[in-house]
Amino acid sequence: MADYYEILHTVGFEETNLVGNVYYVNYVRWQGRCREMFLKEKAPAVLEEVRHDLKLFTLKVDCEFYAEITAFDELSIRLRLEELTQTQIQFTFDYVHLTDEGERLVARGRQRIACMRGPNTATVPSRVPEQLREALAPYTVDRKGE
Repeated sequence: MADYYEILHTVGFEETNLVGNVYYVNYVRWQGRCREMFLKEKAPAVLEEVRHDLKLFTLKVDCEFYAEITAFDELSIRLRLEELTQTQIQFTFDYVHLTDEGERLVARGRQRIACMRGPNTATVPSRVPEQLREALAPYTVDRKGE
């Protein structure tokens, strides 16, 4: 089993700029999509909590770019758990260009979220739901090799 959660994506023309390479904001969109699909597939009960009073606030997003990609390139967006505290989660995202010749890392991103509950005027930090903790466990970044 892979140590990452993966979604596959084919780049479309609408995701490129006038020069023809992928416009940078799409990498952040793909992070969000990967996170959403992870919740849908691996932690559906958490989505039900989001429909009630759980809020997943994005605190920080970043992305480093190593190579350009263009329309119709095939990508694997790979989510891993980097850090888990009582109320926050930090993910890493690898953007891997898939070709007949192999794989090439084209970008790496991070995203930090906080779990919150309560009405919008009185939202407070909340523990990361247990089902989410359990769903993330297989995708933990191995820091021993770093």
